[in-house]
Amino acid sequence: MPTTCEHLDPAGTAETPPARTPEGCEECLADGGRWVHLRLCTSCGHVGCCDSSPSRHATAHHGSTGHPVVRSFEPGETWRWCYLDRTLAEA
Repeated sequence: MPTTCEHLDPAGTAETPPARTPEGCEECLADGGRWVHLRLCTSCGHVGCCDSSPSRHATAHHGSTGHPVVRSFEPGETWRWCYLDRTLAEA
């Protein structure tokens, strides 16, 4: 039975705010850190680094704000992840 998630728009069409720092991870840019891949918070437009990055800023952002969903901020990737339900969705 598939896992359902009330936080993920089933069609992937919910409007996401523009990226606050389209050039990279907001915190890494501020502190000189580095990232592997980027994630975009669909609630506020925060750009954070993934869990393979040293600082894991996207997950930290979820922890401090409770914002449930991120989407990949990598070219050609359309997936979204809900932290609360631990659910992956394709757009």
